Amino acid sequence: MHAAVTEIQELPDLDAVVISGDATDHRIDLHSPSAQRLAAHVRALAEKAPVLMLQGTFSHEPLGTLDIFRHIRGRYPVYVASEIHQVALTRAGEWISSLGQDIPDYVFSGSLPEGTKILCSCLPTVNKADMVATVGADDHTALGDVLTQLLQDFAPSNLAARSAGIPTVGVSHGTVHGCLTEQGVPMMGFDHEFTVGSLFSAQASAFLLGHIHKHQEWDSPDQRRIAYPGSIGRLHYGEAGEKGWLLWDVGPDSARCVLHPTPSRQLLHIDFDGTPDVEAIRQAVKDAPGAFVRIRYHVPEDQRHSVDRDLINQVVQQAGGRQCKIEGRILPVTRVRAEGISQGKTLQDKLRRWCETTETPAEPLLERLEWLLKGDAPEIVVQQRLKLLQRTPAQESEPDPVPEDSPEATEPSLPPMDPPATVAVSAEAPRAAEPPKEALSLMDLF
Repeated sequence: MHAAVTEIQELPDLDAVVISGDATDHRIDLHSPSAQRLAAHVRALAEKAPVLMLQGTFSHEPLGTLDIFRHIRGRYPVYVASEIHQVALTRAGEWISSLGQDIPDYVFSGSLPEGTKILCSCLPTVNKADMVATVGADDHTALGDVLTQLLQDFAPSNLAARSAGIPTVGVSHGTVHGCLTEQGVPMMGFDHEFTVGSLFSAQASAFLLGHIHKHQEWDSPDQRRIAYPGSIGRLHYGEAGEKGWLLWDVGPDSARCVLHPTPSRQLLHIDFDGTPDVEAIRQAVKDAPGAFVRIRYHVPEDQRHSVDRDLINQVVQQAGGRQCKIEGRILPVTRVRAEGISQGKTLQDKLRRWCETTETPAEPLLERLEWLLKGDAPEIVVQQRLKLLQRTPAQESEPDPVPEDSPEATEPSLPPMDPPATVAVSAEAPRAAEPPKEALSLMDLF
């Protein structure tokens, strides 16, 4: 924030400074160093121009957090907007609220205050539960309809101001349907506060939004504009795009803005669905020198020891990363218990039960089980493997012809026999097959 404040102080001509919510990223105590630095920055801005601070997300700025800034004054005053209303900035540099009229209202019911230079329509963060309870709606989707009506109620005052040559500005904190998050994910829910159409229906020349940490803007056919500045720094891993603040040029009938980038740390997020790839990490960090890196991976429980955290930290540091955070998720290995297998009267019944539990074809295994019970399995395995080793790929696809006068031609040929599989049956769960031994017995196989 220091870089942004310094740059704003150097601007040659500035009429007002607007903070559209979330001046703090989290709840802070007044005695904390962060609160003192924020107060110093707001005081510096108030030396340059009148300041308007809008109430942001309640989890970031609990109600009442911004009240202390009402008492900060530099050359110009600081105005805190925590309610839905309109406020006029006069040529004398003072803020005049519509709530201070003889009959308080959230819009200016009569003429605008004398000497109005800018008219601001403020729509801070609203408590959805309170709003739904107030209007008697059955679901949160009705919130959008209520806010649309409020925005339309701002239109008469804004149109009157524009016809008088006064710039009009809307300031709000919330989500526009279809906007993108800082990670590039579209916000397509049915309970979002605004649509582009509802914001333009307020008839303000410019609408300054807060809440979404990605710069984006929308223009109307008559050159009015809605825009998110994003955030002045990266707060979450995976945030894309430049960070900065917006310099607005607002007239009675048009508005434009320019993003002024601010230096911000890079937060690099790398995700692996399996064991982390060290080379991929090295390349990604090289492309973002000085980045704060977070690596996430998901591995089965039996592969948890294959991840070398020390090596990953070393690779990140060698590639130019400033800090490395490793988050691993261990996926439990699911073991299937063959219930009722002990109730089988014969070995064949037990094997059938195991096949049902593991969804394994039973017939091939039962056939090989018969070979094992007859004691022919060792010789069959040895002979079959010798044949497989002696055959070439060409011989496998097409057998050599046998001459008619050969003695083998008179003997009937037998179809090749598949090698028997080694099968393990357990009353609890299947075990991995063991490698063949020199001599096989039923105790070796079961």
